[in-house]
Amino acid sequence: MEEELIDAVPCSSLAVDAILRIGTAGAIWGLCAGPQLARKRGLSGITRASFVAKSIGKYGFQCGLVAGVFSSTRCGIQRYRKQNDWVNALIAGAVTGAAIAAGTRRWTQVIGVAGIVSAFSAAADYSGTN
Repeated sequence: MEEELIDAVPCSSLAVDAILRIGTAGAIWGLCAGPQLARKRGLSGITRASFVAKSIGKYGFQCGLVAGVFSSTRCGIQRYRKQNDWVNALIAGAVTGAAIAAGTRRWTQVIGVAGIVSAFSAAADYSGTN
């Protein structure tokens, strides 16, 4: 049943769904973490409110971006391979991890983050399907 549904829904719709869901979770995380970080920095008043608002946007955007890259990559690989297994998540995790770490411009970090995200993605997919 899941294979039929995945084939019927476009990858762009799955990516938008992931961006909205995980981006919202990231924004909620920013709403929870922002005030604590502002308190540690000694901010108050308008500067504190501005800092919290920026942290909500930052966490929401980052989480949504990661979810969108992972979801669209996994869906594209699944459509190309015509199989729904943990290998799709492994490859999508590696691509997403490399995209996250690409901003550092250090190959050791790119390879390390790609490997870690890939392993966690494959493990989560494998445990969710079995």
